Amino acid sequence: MDLDMPEEQYQKILKQIKSDDSPVGIDAGKTHVLILQKLLDIEKRLEALEEAFSKDSDRQS
Repeated sequence: MDLDMPEEQYQKILKQIKSDDSPVGIDAGKTHVLILQKLLDIEKRLEALEEAFSKDSDRQS
């Protein structure tokens, strides 16, 4: 798995989740919200792909 990303994107994410008040340096709540939002985005994309694939399969039958 390749987890490399452009430095600009990395800094943008880090800026959103960074917390000087946290012992680990990030706001866990914000981090979880970002992760959940990304998972919801992926779920929507997957549903759209599944729907498109299903329609294509129906046409070929």
